[in-house]
Amino acid sequence: MNSTRSGNYRWVICTLLFFATTINYIDRQVIGLLKDDLEIQFHWTESDYSYIVIAFSAAYALGLLCFGRFVDKIGSKLGYTLSLIIWSVAAMAHALAKSTLGFGVARAALGLGESGNFPSAIKATAEWFPKKERALATGIFNAGANLGPVIAPAMVYWISKTQGWQHAFIWTGAIGFIWLIFWYILYDAPAKSKRLSPEEYAYIHSDGEEHQDGPDAEANKISWLRLFRIRQTWAFVFGKLLTDPVWWFFLFWLPSYISSAFDVDMKSNYGLPIIVIYTMVSIGSVGGGWLSSFFIKKGWPVFKARKTSMLLFAIFVMPVMLTQYTNSMWMAVSLVGLAAAAHQAWSANIFTTVSDMFPKYAVSSVVGIGGMAGSIGGMLFPLLVGSMLDHYKALGDINVGYNILFVICAFAYLLAWVIMHFFAPRMEQVKIKEG
Repeated sequence: MNSTRSGNYRWVICTLLFFATTINYIDRQVIGLLKDDLEIQFHWTESDYSYIVIAFSAAYALGLLCFGRFVDKIGSKLGYTLSLIIWSVAAMAHALAKSTLGFGVARAALGLGESGNFPSAIKATAEWFPKKERALATGIFNAGANLGPVIAPAMVYWISKTQGWQHAFIWTGAIGFIWLIFWYILYDAPAKSKRLSPEEYAYIHSDGEEHQDGPDAEANKISWLRLFRIRQTWAFVFGKLLTDPVWWFFLFWLPSYISSAFDVDMKSNYGLPIIVIYTMVSIGSVGGGWLSSFFIKKGWPVFKARKTSMLLFAIFVMPVMLTQYTNSMWMAVSLVGLAAAAHQAWSANIFTTVSDMFPKYAVSSVVGIGGMAGSIGGMLFPLLVGSMLDHYKALGDINVGYNILFVICAFAYLLAWVIMHFFAPRMEQVKIKEG
């Protein structure tokens, strides 16, 4: 069936998911962009800042586990709504913080709310797209994770300079409520959508998968314990555990790294190096989703297309270790940008492996479990980052600490790929039966 003739409303849904993820990452990045100013005002050490990041990561981990299960039961529409309201209010609440503890509380609330984004988006993608388009759709909406950091520097630095750092949190947090209006008007499950043609509905379900849309009664029959006994679950868990912390390191420490390594005032250029990096990352996210979809359309088995693509992206991360050998800021920006772009290409595919391997009614639960694992890594890695940077800062050369961290990042994806291949070499479709 020709997808164009059948209709394209599913891409309107993908656009909604894209903008939600963009807003999610704008709100998430504000504190990283203002880190240097807030360190001075609140007398933070690198370890203090790492504890604030850990507060976010811990709440995000818990929220992912809960939201993943919750979204499978109540559906993407209501799940996304609750998630966005919580995270938008929490983002604005940062403006009320008067201490390091206050920021920690606000970050924890933000992490709890933001954890609903990916389980809701991945479930919506599984409902609205056939397998051959899911990686591309995931890559497109996941590119919002990169557009957010592209938009955020100029916005946040301008608001901070003209109105103060508190207003940077308030105005960025308020954007989510605008998106919520469009979400309520335009989104529904395929079976309920009045804007979806019968032809496009048939095309969406052309894989022959079960026709389940919205809240899934079957989700109530799946225990987490049963999911943990499945090898494919562990493939996703380790893939996220080893690679998510790298992305969060980039997200929360890159502005500070560039400032310290190359003596750059990020406010004076409105975060131009960060904008360049995340522009590269946006290309990587969409390109990563496109590549495996291209292989599938060429006749490759789904597992081969995903595995080959992810191996290539793991290799593309490795040159980031070469940043220690350059004195050029723009060369470093290029190397980090390549690694971050490869991460998002990897991310577009690893999320799609869940809908490849699991029935739709279990997708959000598995995404939540794997996301929780990634967040646990995101809690532990900042402890290493903070202590290492404080150690080398005390020795007078914080850049040595960054160099070691970039080497760790360089090999994380290759290790993750090997472990994923061990647990799910052919990414077989799971048949879940209780008992």
